[in-house]
Amino acid sequence: MSARDTVWISAAEVARRLDAGEPLTLLDVRWQLGQPDGRAAYEQGHLPGAVYVSLEDELSDHTVEGRGRHPLPSGTALESAARRWGVRAGVPIVVYDDWNRAGSARAWWVLTAAGIDDVRILDGGLAAWMAVGRQLESGVVEPAPGNVTVAHDDLYDGARPTVIADALLEPGRLVLDARAPERFRGDVEPVDPVAGHIPGALNVPSTRLLTEDGALLDDDELARALGDVGDGDVAVYCGSGVTAAVTIAGLAAAGVNAALFPGSWSQWSSDPSRPVARGSRP
Repeated sequence: MSARDTVWISAAEVARRLDAGEPLTLLDVRWQLGQPDGRAAYEQGHLPGAVYVSLEDELSDHTVEGRGRHPLPSGTALESAARRWGVRAGVPIVVYDDWNRAGSARAWWVLTAAGIDDVRILDGGLAAWMAVGRQLESGVVEPAPGNVTVAHDDLYDGARPTVIADALLEPGRLVLDARAPERFRGDVEPVDPVAGHIPGALNVPSTRLLTEDGALLDDDELARALGDVGDGDVAVYCGSGVTAAVTIAGLAAAGVNAALFPGSWSQWSSDPSRPVARGSRP
């Protein structure tokens, strides 16, 4: 299995597995920056059997202070949530969304960081499912309780690499900023109090790794979009640790195991002692 296929899965393959009666857990993670609650959209139409997952309430822990706008949940809380979703040991998981793969990539990162295996992002999201001629169902799915267990309670030190703020300025570390170019340059800042980027960071917007239809670029295009990343120490951040997971999932498809700065710009910019760069250069 290629590195890409361990992270991403096509709508056609999901349909094939469902048609064959293979066990599969589908998680609907609708989330957008301007519309963080996707439950209403889920209830209007979702993949058959899919369970709604709240990025704000279940993939984040807002009681944690000083770690940005979307602090990581504990493994204990995630395990309880995953059992509510019907996640069972040994059953593959497919996560999907309807906006730039942000919600699904966050779910993929959090679940795998907790040590849950066999989690894939639906390539192209909800639109890809419709594009292969498949139907949606409405309403709410109430699954039987799951039995999954997590291996890591502290996701900041879990199965996926993370990096702390002070390490981002270390020599030899490649830091990628996954936000839109105008936010990287500091032209605008719609969410956080300070505009700009971490000094030395390169701008690789998460959307640059996707086609117009929201699918991950093919291997050659992906390599060009990522540029000369290499296999050294790579760290990724965004506004609050959500869309950075899209870039990390794209890097994973290219065989690069990048670290996440979970608090991202929302954590960095909250400390007035930290340096801020502006403009298109690192």
